[in-house]
Amino acid sequence: MTADITETRALELLTQIRQWALELGFQQLGVADLDLSSHQPHLDAWLARNFHGEMDYMARHRDLRLDPQQLHPGTLRVLSVRMDYSQSLEQSLAPLQQKHKAYVSRYARGRDYHKLIRRRLQLLADRISGHIGEFGYRAFVDSAPVLERALAEKAGLGWIGKNTMLINKKAGSWFFLGELFTDLPLPVDEPAVPHCGTCNACLEICPTQAFTGPNQLDARRCISYLTIELKGSIPEELRPMMGNRVFGCDDCQLICPWNKFTRLSEEADFAPRHGLDSSELSELFLWSEEKFLKRTEGSAIRRTGFEGWLRNLAVGLGNAPGTIAVIEALKQRQHHESAMVREHVEWALQQHGVKPLPIDGDS
Repeated sequence: MTADITETRALELLTQIRQWALELGFQQLGVADLDLSSHQPHLDAWLARNFHGEMDYMARHRDLRLDPQQLHPGTLRVLSVRMDYSQSLEQSLAPLQQKHKAYVSRYARGRDYHKLIRRRLQLLADRISGHIGEFGYRAFVDSAPVLERALAEKAGLGWIGKNTMLINKKAGSWFFLGELFTDLPLPVDEPAVPHCGTCNACLEICPTQAFTGPNQLDARRCISYLTIELKGSIPEELRPMMGNRVFGCDDCQLICPWNKFTRLSEEADFAPRHGLDSSELSELFLWSEEKFLKRTEGSAIRRTGFEGWLRNLAVGLGNAPGTIAVIEALKQRQHHESAMVREHVEWALQQHGVKPLPIDGDS
């Protein structure tokens, strides 16, 4: 059925699809073809340098990332969408100086975006099928081997900046991406071109110096990787550099001059919940696992798990001022059942000159 769509009808359909996307809460929709060959050398070089760390799936699904048709046979085009999520226009690094408070990356303070955007993409597909009849498609929201930033760049939604984030000339970079792989022969958009110029602010601000050059991110040093993807102990030499960042890191976006064009999100689900934009490290550290599961229900923070959450907070407490509340909170987790948590608590106490109590069974 879709093969019978004429060029004129395809253009009219795309105009209608863009309008539906806006009505469904997306700020922009673009169309990309499937040729990702220009991105292959960069991906292969990144993998060869082991910059993906323990994210084995990046290498395991390399071919699928580079060929959307392998991921979803029959795909002709990728509809790439973006949805703003920022709840603040402030671009200040000041919250990172409040060492007693936990810094949670802006994208993770509200409800998890995956389900919300996937539902909207499904509604978009439903509108298309209601208009033209049955067609082939599959929706993705950071849930499969998709080079989403490369596809979004090809679709004209922005360019991949020196910090590896997608940057939009009129909206900055505080937005989520989603894709609808489809067999519709729609006209493609002009790819976005880079506008970073000589600015290197994002590379210079990185607390752990994770950037080895423009567009070159060693994930093994990235705080987002360390606090979310890494399942074991955080390298000791990197812990002091993490400050109070306990889930993700926004520094390279906070410093980006293009984010002066940030637009506030109207999505209520993205609003901070349970005080995750201003909580004390010591308060969060004393959450029980039951409270953690309840407070992070429907949240991206669940990804790190309770053990990882305590590990991250212990590092933050080690970098915080050595107040009575901080020291007492750490002491309450000295005998935690997790060896990883105990190790990070011991390190944190040592940062404050406190000798940890011997743990039963330790030699």
